[in-house]
Amino acid sequence: MKKSNQKFIEATDLWKIKRPASLTLSPDGSQACVAVTSYDMDENKGATHLWLLSTFGGAPRQLTSCGEKDGGCKWSPDGTTIAFVAKRGDGANADKEPQVYVISPDGGEARRASNLATGVGSIKWFPDSKRLAFISWVWPDEKSEKDQAVRLKKMQDDKCKAIVVSHTQYRFWDHWLADGRVPRIHVLDVASGKVRDIFAGTLYELPAFDMDTPEYDISPDGKHLVFTLNPNADKQSDQETHIVEMEIKTGKAKTLTLKSPLNHHHPAYSPDGKSIALLVNNYRRSINDDNKLALIDRKTNKLNIISKRWDRAVNAPLKWSADSRSIYFTADDHSRVSVWQMQIDDDEPAIVAPGGTVTDFDVKAETLVFVRNNMASAPKVFATDAIGENAKPIETFNDDLMAQFNMGDVREFTIKGWNGEAVQMWACYPPNFDPKKKWPLLHSIHGGPHANWGDNFHFRWNNQVFAAQGYVVVCVNYHGSLGWGQKYLESNVGMLGTKEHADVEAGTDFMLKQGYIDANRLVASGGSYGGYMVAWMNGRNGAMRGAQKKGDRYKAYVCHAGCYDWVMQYAEDIGGYFNYELKAKYWEEPAKVAAQNPITFAKHMKTPTLVMHGALDYRVPDGQGLAYYNTLKSLNVESKLVFFPDENHWISKPQNSRLWYREFFSWLDIYAGKAASKVRMR
Repeated sequence: MKKSNQKFIEATDLWKIKRPASLTLSPDGSQACVAVTSYDMDENKGATHLWLLSTFGGAPRQLTSCGEKDGGCKWSPDGTTIAFVAKRGDGANADKEPQVYVISPDGGEARRASNLATGVGSIKWFPDSKRLAFISWVWPDEKSEKDQAVRLKKMQDDKCKAIVVSHTQYRFWDHWLADGRVPRIHVLDVASGKVRDIFAGTLYELPAFDMDTPEYDISPDGKHLVFTLNPNADKQSDQETHIVEMEIKTGKAKTLTLKSPLNHHHPAYSPDGKSIALLVNNYRRSINDDNKLALIDRKTNKLNIISKRWDRAVNAPLKWSADSRSIYFTADDHSRVSVWQMQIDDDEPAIVAPGGTVTDFDVKAETLVFVRNNMASAPKVFATDAIGENAKPIETFNDDLMAQFNMGDVREFTIKGWNGEAVQMWACYPPNFDPKKKWPLLHSIHGGPHANWGDNFHFRWNNQVFAAQGYVVVCVNYHGSLGWGQKYLESNVGMLGTKEHADVEAGTDFMLKQGYIDANRLVASGGSYGGYMVAWMNGRNGAMRGAQKKGDRYKAYVCHAGCYDWVMQYAEDIGGYFNYELKAKYWEEPAKVAAQNPITFAKHMKTPTLVMHGALDYRVPDGQGLAYYNTLKSLNVESKLVFFPDENHWISKPQNSRLWYREFFSWLDIYAGKAASKVRMR
């Protein structure tokens, strides 16, 4: 029951919510260490500290407080030490790059264990609890730590910042891959601070893309290392990778998957040392082929796909049970991300921690801990046993804050979309929703295209914040969305926009039939591919409007980081990707590309549009948003541009986010909100 003193949640409230991540369990499963990020709107930044949580009862205890960015925590196998990655210190003693720190779970001061000029990330303990492996980006032709440091300083001090490249993929999301450095695995002796580059003298390196997820593991006896390798000279993110095993002492290595025609990644040793779990997919069939769970027998090198009959994508990380008989992972099923457990001799897994959306988890000693949120609840840490029974929250970080808010109801519908096929749709209602009244409708269209609108508490596009402004918010998981199997995932390839558009319009039609939606106050918004969709709808609906001599049903659009022109999209960080999605290259089949391109229908665009973009967005470069805005202005379409010089594909800074929501709502308010009556009806 709603309390009378509860308030509606606002955009600024999102930045008061503490955000737990990076879970690690003690070896006996009795405690979890978690990195908790808190934000300060005035300071315009966040701080991350480590907390200890009891899995069987007891209040959380803050473990670190000195640094601002303590993350990536890992509990040592002997249970005596927690290692983490941080930048700490002041003045001359300040870390210029992240370093390894270690601290006792009993408390005390953390000690810096590394001092590497090129920095540290993605740490993992060796079984002896004396050594740590980590990844550092280094120049492969420099032979010593000192040489690396000298070269790094020279690069940083160089006043000429020109970038010269000859390789194909030279940017990724928001950073350049152009200085010649590559990610390599290093080993740190925690006591002495001595570091060894395991790949020194070899051509080995880890894939340079999505390095936030470790692509390596250490064998249970500490003698071997397994890692993902892209063997191509000109490395790109859509190429097949293989699994290599190296003997740490001698450096001798062999490729375990050389005879397999698949893409291989995210390896993980079984505790008994007999198997390596990994993810595989078939790029030769489709670049969008879903991840499957596989095993490599270390004795025979035989690869066996154990989830091939299960039509869902398996996510990393992969976590083994202590008896080496099952593997834990997350997977998205019908837009809910759960923790699943798969017995190695079964055909399908079982859910052990249901979503909502599980964003992080760990499992040890028959204990599972995980971070879960849903569309009406902020992230929270839970503990359960290894088979998913007796789940309970083990912290109260956000309980008092969230209790203040009157949250809107969330409902799930199945509608008839393109060609009458079933399509899932979420609806988030305003607090105190009264079905006897008329309400404006806001589409929130997801990106990808092969992502989805999940049951999650999205901080950048928060449906509760949208709904609290008085909108019924709908999220259609159109054809091409993740979580309904491979066929549905690829169902829009080669005809982008068509099926998705039909699904979105079907969502509008369905909601209008409910009787509580005001047909004169319909608006749509989307980011990335969702931004493509609203640009597509602006042109396509405009063309249909002209043919039918009818007004556009949508009164306004919001396009954030949207794809506007597939030819211009070749400036993105993965320039050739949309060759797969369009099933055409613009220089070979321009008509086929044009048929899927919003720019083709620009002359029909009439609907007022707010365009928002970040200068550091290399996935959908800012020229897309600027070209769309300039086109609208040339067409005399009511439009507004909000440009963020310091943001990438996402809006990640508190004050920028506050402005983003403010502009979002003020724009829609003119056409569908409280101020709509002041605007001339078109």
